[in-house]
Amino acid sequence: MTLYAILVGFIMDLIIGDPHWMYHPVRVIGKFITFLEDMLRKTFPKTKDGERKSGFVLVVLVCGISVFTVWGLMKLAYYLNFWCGFLLEVIMCYQLFAVRSLKDESMKVYKELAKQDLEASRKAVSMIVGRDTENLTIEGVTKATVETIAENTSDGTLAPMFYMFIGGPVLGWFYKAVNTMDSMVGYKNEKYLNFGRYAAKFDDVMNFIPARLCGWLMILASMFLKMDWKNAKKIFVRDRFNHASPNSAQTEAVMAGALRIQLAGDAWYFGKRYEKPIIGDALRPVEIEDIPRANRLLYATAIVSLIIFSVIRLLLQFLL
Repeated sequence: MTLYAILVGFIMDLIIGDPHWMYHPVRVIGKFITFLEDMLRKTFPKTKDGERKSGFVLVVLVCGISVFTVWGLMKLAYYLNFWCGFLLEVIMCYQLFAVRSLKDESMKVYKELAKQDLEASRKAVSMIVGRDTENLTIEGVTKATVETIAENTSDGTLAPMFYMFIGGPVLGWFYKAVNTMDSMVGYKNEKYLNFGRYAAKFDDVMNFIPARLCGWLMILASMFLKMDWKNAKKIFVRDRFNHASPNSAQTEAVMAGALRIQLAGDAWYFGKRYEKPIIGDALRPVEIEDIPRANRLLYATAIVSLIIFSVIRLLLQFLL
């Protein structure tokens, strides 16, 4: 029934998205990470080795407890009643997707840019990116939005889908726990360089296959959308390692190529400027319409991935 739970969950995400009134499990994981960080920093010595050990314990506890909780709830629900279990599985799958919410949040930026309200667009984009946004130009806001759509096409869509198709919601939430840790403590600044090291490295490992798979599926999706898929493939092959992360540039390169624009470059984080290589060729100027174009590629990639993964799972079930 996992396949049906994923399909229904995906449709629910496209229809409902992530309403602000609904308390999302990621917030629970986030609060648990914050609680553990405070406790572990007080327990372990404030040395390089101590911070790394405490960070390792954080990864073990967050991943272990997240998996055990999801597995336990699933077992209990199916024990009580089949339909109760299936409903819970659907909800857990639904909450792992972030297609609709990513589109909605990025389109808020687009709407402010369309009104030529730079301050409001900076505030809107600050909700979906980790960089400093107070000095971004219109082009900078647009590029930041397109880049986060590209990166989250993998992180928020394909990667959780990939792990759900392998191990259901249990493995999907294992991935989500790792990804949430990386987003909270996986920074290369003074505070988290050592403490967040294992979380960041584990996230790199978990995203290694999904990010590369997502790159190729984005190229396929860009073909269906009649975008420049040949340029998308060219930039993907050439620029997919132009990032400090081994995974982030995989999808950003495809997005830049498909849209025929240049992304990335230097950015500010926590008041400090970081030099970053560029991705793509500036075959045309960046414009605000690139945001809805990026969202179309996001949706197309999600649907293409769902179809391909579903066919593969059905074939394996038939053969095995």
